[in-house]
Amino acid sequence: MDRSAAESTVDHPTWVDDLLLAGPSAEVCLRLPDPVDRDTLRRLVAEAQARLTGAGLRPGGAAALRLPPSLAYVVNLLATWRTGAQAILLDHRLTDHEVQGALARLTPQVVVAPVRSGGAALKIFVDVTEGVTAYSDRPASSPHAVIQLSSGSTGPSKVIGRSAASLVAEVRRYTRIDGVALPGERIILLPSMVHVLGLVGGLLYGLHAHVTLVPPDRLSGDAVLAAIAADDTPATVLGVPFHIGLLASTRPTGPLPQFKRMTTGGELVPPAVVNAFVDRFGVPLGNMYGMTEVGVIGTDLHGWHRPSIAPAPGITVRESATGELWVSCPDSPYVGLSDPDRWADGWLHTRDAGTVDPGTGLVTVRGRLDSQVSVGGLKVDLTEVEATLAGLPGVAAAVVVHDGDITAYVQPDGPLSEEVLEKLLAERLAAYKRPRVLHLLDRLPRTTTGKLVRSTEALRAATP
Repeated sequence: MDRSAAESTVDHPTWVDDLLLAGPSAEVCLRLPDPVDRDTLRRLVAEAQARLTGAGLRPGGAAALRLPPSLAYVVNLLATWRTGAQAILLDHRLTDHEVQGALARLTPQVVVAPVRSGGAALKIFVDVTEGVTAYSDRPASSPHAVIQLSSGSTGPSKVIGRSAASLVAEVRRYTRIDGVALPGERIILLPSMVHVLGLVGGLLYGLHAHVTLVPPDRLSGDAVLAAIAADDTPATVLGVPFHIGLLASTRPTGPLPQFKRMTTGGELVPPAVVNAFVDRFGVPLGNMYGMTEVGVIGTDLHGWHRPSIAPAPGITVRESATGELWVSCPDSPYVGLSDPDRWADGWLHTRDAGTVDPGTGLVTVRGRLDSQVSVGGLKVDLTEVEATLAGLPGVAAAVVVHDGDITAYVQPDGPLSEEVLEKLLAERLAAYKRPRVLHLLDRLPRTTTGKLVRSTEALRAATP
């Protein structure tokens, strides 16, 4: 089959049946905690598809999903794609104002939202009864299969589109990565499926690879360990750095031979947190680097190369003349945005500083490109300052920005004073690198995906 024919086949809605829903009828694909087998999932998707089309969703249209992680979310997402429509994923934690702005811009034909939701605030998957309402009669604003909003850790969210071909390619890319969960195993799923790690690395890969997805009953260390221990099959925990700290501070009540590894995506993990996790559980802590725009970019699932990663199969990473990492991306992922500084000539400009080893091809992410600042004519890497702060005793998390001066926002882990911090930093950093201003916050602001917010305005607003 030639390339154009393959792509048109991929973009046809049958990719959902062929790639995600196929499999033995009795095979369990989700445990919520009750098992959901493939026959049940296929039936629920067909029923949801009938409701969506009855409300006005058509091929080439769009459905906005404003649902928390739930069986209803999974079913309506697959039903939307099976209809040949675009899925607009709206995090359920967005405000009404944010949602209305997104709907006005993207004009979906239908909106799916809860009419009833049960479960405590710390539930990872909740019990949802959804309602479908008509919104517009316009076609989708772009041909993408899914629209996501970036996490907004450094500024306003971007509208990002991924084609069905891009999603299919990423799912297949996962099957070629050494260390991922294998057929018959389990993924203990912690990140939200509205965002790329939970969506593709968890839900779509799990359905395709016949890996059972198991969200813990609650977002707590004890609940995660209970989910691992609930079955004899090998389990991989998929999460973000916040979840590593959660588990590293939880003491297991007994051996966990099922615990195969933990894989984390998102920001860099401080070495002290890595060591605490590995010492406690004795399993590999794998690392993934990716972006909403392209999905997984590189991995080190065995923890052999930390902090470096190897490019994922089919992905090319290059280091630009300015030290920025560029990633192969055949089409612009941005909707309504024409910015050659973000995408040009088949390359996504990540805005991350990093290096590519010419001998091994290993990629080392150094942090945001704008973390390089000049202080009195001397170059300072804010990532170095931030990593030093985060590694100090008594520090749970830290963000360092430059707003005229180097300013640090620190979340303590127990009793801590500015005087103690200044003394510890003076032992570890040259004077010109040290923050001129220190703010101690009970809790640093984070995005809905758990990333630390680095917007100066948001950090100032969170400071007492």
